[in-house]
Amino acid sequence: MTDKVRRSKPSKIDALPEAIKKKLDELLRDSGNSQADILDEINKLILDAGLDEEATISRSGLSRHAQKHEAIAAQLRETRAATSALVAELGDKPMGETSKLVLEMGRTQLFKAMHQQLLNPDENAEVDVGMIKEVMLSIQRLETTAMHVHKRETEIRKVFAEEAAAKIEESAVLAGLSEEGAQLIKNQILGIA
Repeated sequence: MTDKVRRSKPSKIDALPEAIKKKLDELLRDSGNSQADILDEINKLILDAGLDEEATISRSGLSRHAQKHEAIAAQLRETRAATSALVAELGDKPMGETSKLVLEMGRTQLFKAMHQQLLNPDENAEVDVGMIKEVMLSIQRLETTAMHVHKRETEIRKVFAEEAAAKIEESAVLAGLSEEGAQLIKNQILGIA
């Protein structure tokens, strides 16, 4: 056998019209359908679409596709569970906290990748300049994003403080406090000495 990489032949399912593939995936998502029922329905759709008998799928082909489908679904479920856990942990914290968490996750993954490279160096390998550039670009993007998140958070706090100060000043005057007293409260909210 040669060292060339061989491309695998596309499956019959990959060659199906998009509408039939969509219906197949829909049937697979419903756990109430047996593979035998799905096979019958899909093969009927194939024949009804005017495709020949050779386009119909086999039991083993359906089983392989179902396994791939389930592997993807399992990954999605794990991602959703992790996301739900993070949301539960953050609760109703400001968006800035979520952004900080995402940035920290990015930094951690970047560090792990670099650390792995350092732990398993190839003595004869040259320095991968492209990888270094990608790492540096990733760091730059993460830090730029962090600065944007901080700036946005600061802007949101300022707008909130201004709105709260205006409301409090209005309420204080209506409650009989002098304008000077209301202004003093407003200045304290806005951080003015």
